[in-house]
Amino acid sequence: MKIHLPDLAATTALAARIAAALQPGDVVALSGGLGAGKTTLARAIIGALGHEGEVPSPSFAIIEVYDPPPIRLRVVHADFYRLEDPEEVAELGLDDYRADAALIAEWPEHAGGFASEAACLSIRMEILDNGRLAIVEPGPDWLERISWT
Repeated sequence: MKIHLPDLAATTALAARIAAALQPGDVVALSGGLGAGKTTLARAIIGALGHEGEVPSPSFAIIEVYDPPPIRLRVVHADFYRLEDPEEVAELGLDDYRADAALIAEWPEHAGGFASEAACLSIRMEILDNGRLAIVEPGPDWLERISWT
């Protein structure tokens, strides 16, 4: 499914749809080049879940955690750009962070990917002349939860 995101309002609307359906155990895997809008979409999802205030990019810390309240559910926001080997994910303790949480993963391919997980919503962000394009591939667990039309 391809979703044209001409502006920030469209990105925020997509984020709200994703946030409304997000459950513990889910992965939102955001891929795409530098500046494609991965962090913008991640921030909008976290905001739609109830977080107010700054959502720093986890590119330096690699992992940022948001706990309820005020956010609706525990979210782990990870940016795997700086990983050189997927085995480094185990060293980070990602599985411990993910317990009872949803994971928003930027640069998932640097962590070995998550697309094989049934609860993975893969979104590839691309830059267009007039905004962004989100190429969405829902895993089986997402098919009944959210309408993409």
